[in-house]
Amino acid sequence: MSNPDLELTRRPDDLTVSRLARLTLLLSATPDEPNAKPMDVERLATYDFFADNPLLVFAPGTSERTAVLTAGFDSTTLSYHSSSQRFSNRRARLQHDLAQLLARGLIRARTDGKRVVYELTASGGELADAFCSVYANAYRESARLVTRALNRLGPRQLRDQTERMLHAEAFLVDLELPEA
Repeated sequence: MSNPDLELTRRPDDLTVSRLARLTLLLSATPDEPNAKPMDVERLATYDFFADNPLLVFAPGTSERTAVLTAGFDSTTLSYHSSSQRFSNRRARLQHDLAQLLARGLIRARTDGKRVVYELTASGGELADAFCSVYANAYRESARLVTRALNRLGPRQLRDQTERMLHAEAFLVDLELPEA
C-alpha cells in the first residue's frame, strides 16, 4: 500500500517526468549557442546539473549570477548541499532518462566521431516551447547562461571545471543555539 505522506515529500529529481521535462528544456536552449558542442552524455549531465544549480557556476557580482538570482534561484536553499553526491546520482539516471525521451520520439541520437550525441526532434522542440511555468522560465534562462559559459570548454577542461565547481562553494546552515 502506498503511503501518501511519503509521496508528498518526493523531490523533483525523484520524478521521472520532471527530469525528462528539464532535459527537454536544456536541449531546446543549446542550439542557439554559436559553435555549440554536440550534446553527449557527459555534456548533458554537466549542463543539466549546473543549469539547475547555477549559483555553483557564477561568482558573486557577475551579471550571470544576477540574472539567475532574478530568475528565482536562491543560494540559501539546502539543495546546494552535497553537490558532488547529487551530481553523481543525477548522472547515473541520465541514460534511463535519455532512453525515455528516445522512446517517446522527443530526441534523436546520432554518432559524432566515437560519441553518441542527442538533439531534440521537432516534437521535442514543440513540447519544450509549450512549458510555461515559473520554474521552466527560470531553468531556460539558467540553461542558456550555463551553456554559454561551459560550451567553450573541451571535454577534459569541462571535467576539470566541473570538479572545481562541485567543490567551489561551501554552503553553511547557520543554526542559532538557545543560550543555556
